[in-house]
Amino acid sequence: MKIGIVCYPTQGGSVVMATELGLALTRRGHSVHFIAYDLPFRIKALPERARFHKVDVASYPLFKFPLYTVALISKISDVMEQESLDILHVHYAIPHSTAALMAKMMTCCENTKIITTLHGTDVLLVGLEPSYYKITKYSIERSDGITAVSNYLRDATFKGFGIDKDIEVIYNFADTSKFKPLPTSERSSKEARVIHISNFRAVKRVQDVVHAFNLIRQRLPARLVMVGDGPEKEGVKELAGALGIEKNIEFMNTISDVSEVLAKADLFLLPSQIESFGLAACEAMSCGVPVVAYNVGGLPEVIESGVDGYLVELGDIKGMAEIGLKILSNPSLGSEIGRRARAKVLKRFSQDKIIDLYEDYYRRIVGVRL
Repeated sequence: MKIGIVCYPTQGGSVVMATELGLALTRRGHSVHFIAYDLPFRIKALPERARFHKVDVASYPLFKFPLYTVALISKISDVMEQESLDILHVHYAIPHSTAALMAKMMTCCENTKIITTLHGTDVLLVGLEPSYYKITKYSIERSDGITAVSNYLRDATFKGFGIDKDIEVIYNFADTSKFKPLPTSERSSKEARVIHISNFRAVKRVQDVVHAFNLIRQRLPARLVMVGDGPEKEGVKELAGALGIEKNIEFMNTISDVSEVLAKADLFLLPSQIESFGLAACEAMSCGVPVVAYNVGGLPEVIESGVDGYLVELGDIKGMAEIGLKILSNPSLGSEIGRRARAKVLKRFSQDKIIDLYEDYYRRIVGVRL
């Protein structure tokens, strides 16, 4: 198949999934065309069957804001016509599904099917804003296919928008050949390594990570690694300074491959206010790293608390720290939780299993017999 993938290029779960999905599809013989205003951050080099189509946004003094959506519509229509796409798979509803529909109206590519994948804040927060609600609902319903990354997100979309169309749940995945445990000898350290990875938006509650870590380090030697970038990063650094623990925290900017850094961790903290799935948690679990997260959104579909990770109630920083200490002070418990977590990912969230589901869904939408 010829598949177009539209996504944002910056750090975030929707970008990771769009990118990893596209790259995996090329390895299965499909032609994939990435469309974005920059190369998605996890792509180091394009494989043979992939192409990147950059959306150039012109600036003009009359317009207060750059007309990205207009430029995106034009670029999508060009790619549709030039490449005769079978599928245009857009990730994150705003504004990608709207742009896809408009582009299709501009072309003669009636056979190109549009699939919209809902990832979370596009429908849980942004799409519910009065300014965007109507166009978001319209664009989702007019897509030829709709997928969501968890049952929670599917149900929330039905509730929030009253979507009169089936939504297929296809979970996010981890590349278990890349996100895998390190040998015990390579993980030895005099201090526990705690890690957090996100795009440092307010919804990630990154300051809770620092507060929980501060409680942990008061009881045992520990170091916190915070990977990513975003609007809350400077505030987190200020908090670390105010608590006097800046020397115990290592800040890393967004990196394309976090697997090695993640695999060296002893504990992953994820105190998000909203997580439609929890891709970072899934990748940590694939590395055999115990995860402690807030019991929100789709995370209970990923983590069975007390079995392959732990969930505490939203805002329970003390509880997060106490469970973290329990894991870090008992290596055998941490190893067992990590082993179960890895087994869960291999069974339910491995790349091959999820790509099979996407290929099957593509064929159903296009109308190709299996």
